[in-house]
Amino acid sequence: MINTRREVLKKSALIAGLLMQSLGYMRGASGYQQNAFDAKTVLELYKSLGLALPLESKQIVLTTPEIAENGAVVQVAANTSLPNIQRWIFLVEKNPVPLVALFNMTEQVAPAVTLRCKFAQTSDFIALAQLSDGKVYFSKKEVKVTLGGCGG
Repeated sequence: MINTRREVLKKSALIAGLLMQSLGYMRGASGYQQNAFDAKTVLELYKSLGLALPLESKQIVLTTPEIAENGAVVQVAANTSLPNIQRWIFLVEKNPVPLVALFNMTEQVAPAVTLRCKFAQTSDFIALAQLSDGKVYFSKKEVKVTLGGCGG
């Protein structure tokens, strides 16, 4: 419970800062990595994020359509039973920019994410789970696209 004007101002400033960061206004803030979005290949992306080569894991479960009629909006989901997930990284391998999304996680959040992304063409959807100890695991699944989503 907030009892004083000072506490209201502190909480309001915190919420405003988080909102600005989430909307991209504070690009210099921790968590935003422009070089990752500039990477044109999956290997460049790994290097820009400072990741070791990931190991395949059966503990990461992907839910994707086998065929996407329109690559402009494809719903995908990932969840895992791996402990201590620090970050989820989602890629579409053959897109002009492979990085689709990057989520920093905490222990208070269930390690399950659903999102919509674009596929330029038939490609592998790759989910990377980075653990707090630095190990990286992945799972991938091919999505066949009949109509491209990145300008096609």
